[in-house]
Amino acid sequence: MPRSVLRPSVSAEVAPLSAHDRVYRGLRQQIMHGELPPGHSLTLRGIGKSFGVSMTPARESVRRLSAEGALTLSASGRVTTPELSNERIEELASIRALLEPELGSRALRRAHLALIDRMDIINAANARAVNLQDPVEYIRTNLEFHRTLYLRAQSPAMLGLLETVWLQLGPTMRALYTRLRRTTAPPHHRLILEALRAGDDAALRLALRTDVTQGLRHLQG
Repeated sequence: MPRSVLRPSVSAEVAPLSAHDRVYRGLRQQIMHGELPPGHSLTLRGIGKSFGVSMTPARESVRRLSAEGALTLSASGRVTTPELSNERIEELASIRALLEPELGSRALRRAHLALIDRMDIINAANARAVNLQDPVEYIRTNLEFHRTLYLRAQSPAMLGLLETVWLQLGPTMRALYTRLRRTTAPPHHRLILEALRAGDDAALRLALRTDVTQGLRHLQG
């Protein structure tokens, strides 16, 4: 008797994003990349209109992002992006300083020339964003530079925690860029790339830690 051939069912195919997921991911990206400034007010009606959805997926997305610390939801229902105190910034910076060198170290074991070349290209895009004075593109490419490296660590739980920190810092990073008017790309990115090429774990950890702590120090004061 011939063996039957199993065919993928419709449910096994990649399903389109639900309205809730589409709003959640879109709003999450806007917050993480600094498209919204600190203390920016949002309404469920405005979110729904922006994404072309009803109030329900807008409300679910806001609740989910509030749980991640990306939005503040008051008892009266007012929704705003977070305005971080110096103490909160220091706490989040400390988390980054712990997680990012560890992720970089784990990624170093699996790093290859194609990865370094890809990061070099992203860093060039980051420098162009600086020249264009484009804060959103600057933040996006800066995070992409780091995330491209950390994906090689193959530590999804640790990376997930870090992305939650990035998410909470997004609006504040936008405020920092506006205040400093940065004219050059982050100098420690070059040191990160050099450490990767040399396979130098200690130098990579130091470059990542310094990149994080010096950058976020400007957020205080």
